[in-house]
Amino acid sequence: MSEALDGLVDLLNLEQIEADIFRGRSPDDRRQRVFGGQVAGQALVAAGRTVPADRPVHSLHAYFIRPGDPAVPLVYIVDRLRDGRSFTTRRVSAIQHGKTIFALSASFHHFEPGPAHAAPMPEVPPPDSITPLAQRMEQLLGPDAGELFSRNPIDLRIAGPLTYEAERDPALRTDHNMVWLRADGELPDDPLLHVCMMTYASDMTLLDSVLLRHGLSWADGRTTGASLDHAMWFHRPFRADRWLLYAQESRAAWGARGLARGEVFTQEGELVVSVVQEGLIRTQL
Repeated sequence: MSEALDGLVDLLNLEQIEADIFRGRSPDDRRQRVFGGQVAGQALVAAGRTVPADRPVHSLHAYFIRPGDPAVPLVYIVDRLRDGRSFTTRRVSAIQHGKTIFALSASFHHFEPGPAHAAPMPEVPPPDSITPLAQRMEQLLGPDAGELFSRNPIDLRIAGPLTYEAERDPALRTDHNMVWLRADGELPDDPLLHVCMMTYASDMTLLDSVLLRHGLSWADGRTTGASLDHAMWFHRPFRADRWLLYAQESRAAWGARGLARGEVFTQEGELVVSVVQEGLIRTQL
């Protein structure tokens, strides 16, 4: 396990301070606000720890309400909304400075047999044939950018233009973004850890599909943004330390908000997760 991944696993290992109350922290990486995927992943950990292990999460819906302060701990309060015969429902509030900064609802369901089908995986080059993101960023923006992205606990391989490239070349603009990803090292077998790791990673590149369409990038000096809400559906078990294709697209943007959706496939082609997110995107046109 890489040092960065070991640190992320530690971040997801929340401290229980009371019944249904957990405490999490943020990494010391000098960010101005807490990364949204971190809060979502930690909140799902809190919810999952109040649910029997034989009931995996099948969906979550979350709202990013206020920016998180990375300098202080996050307190996660779990409400046990329902414990039914088939489904378990939890609501989690993340608290900082006495205010709710994030809210998540998650539903858990024990396995039942039923009809099965799934969309096919898009055709895309295999991950081993794609240059790691850290190397591409170093080529584009210099050694400091390469060093920053090399500390990512998630190995990202983007099979297409980066937003920084589409900003410079209008011919590269697209509304699709194909991203291979996996945890940068071997993870324990805990299924909850793997879904929380994917929840963390799911917030990393999804809004890039909005930027790619308009030739914008987070480094262009005129574009800022933030996640507003996030929804995920977990269809099948998977491992986050094996290659997963995160196929993303944006079908709409208006009023400084962009909608993006993604489908996550195993390397064998099984659809395992669906994701939808709306984000705030402000730019000086």
